[in-house]
Amino acid sequence: MSYIVVGATGHTSKIVAEKLLAAGKNVTVMGRNAETLKPFTDKGAKPSIGSLEDRAYLEEAFKGKNAAYVLLPPNFGVKNFREYQKTIGVNLADAIKAGNVKYVVFLSSTGAHLGSGAGVVDGLGDFEKMLAQIPDLNVKILRPGFFYYNFFGQIPTLKAAGILGSNYDGNVVIPFADVSDIGNIAAEEMLNLNFTGQTVRYIASEEMTSQQATTILGKAIGKPDLQWVRFPDDQMKAGLLQAGLNESLVDGYVELGQIIFLSFT
Repeated sequence: MSYIVVGATGHTSKIVAEKLLAAGKNVTVMGRNAETLKPFTDKGAKPSIGSLEDRAYLEEAFKGKNAAYVLLPPNFGVKNFREYQKTIGVNLADAIKAGNVKYVVFLSSTGAHLGSGAGVVDGLGDFEKMLAQIPDLNVKILRPGFFYYNFFGQIPTLKAAGILGSNYDGNVVIPFADVSDIGNIAAEEMLNLNFTGQTVRYIASEEMTSQQATTILGKAIGKPDLQWVRFPDDQMKAGLLQAGLNESLVDGYVELGQIIFLSFT
């Protein structure tokens, strides 16, 4: 069996690559430069250096691979985020099909099943559909909840205003997922390869409200009264634009917040 791991230096991909290598598998790790892949190549992985926007490169990289761990890494610098997701998705789907890959584990997200209205998650749902169109491909879709890691993005708000928040209510119970849990489950699926057709696995490390999470974080940094604030959509958008994010990405995050509120209330 020959395996390929997209974005091998990422939080979940790193775990998948390490566990495949520890199991003695034939692993190709993908990345943008050889230096960052060195921890894997030192353990016997084969490096594949290139860009997911390069279709010819991807088709060569996926050639002869039996199983792949794939994701659509975000690019916060593009002008049209949804179009970027579509480009990467089409390139990956074409490479998987051309390479006759038989098994794919795809890191998607809770909300991807909606098809539309979930903002930045919609592109993941589109890719799920692309994978479903590839003949004889077995796909395990992973749909984790809200990454704990995303709270790092709240640091500027915490420093500037002494609060955390978004455009959904802090009392809504939502699933949270730790990247280590996601990576370990993805590695398990890659090692077992016992799925057929297209199946879905949801991942939640725990469920709680955003205010509960905020209280935990507040106690950890000496601010036990830290509050989660729900921002109106227009204020949320203005704040993200001021932070330097492009409008297509901002609109996607605002829409995602709206669907989080509607889906879990």
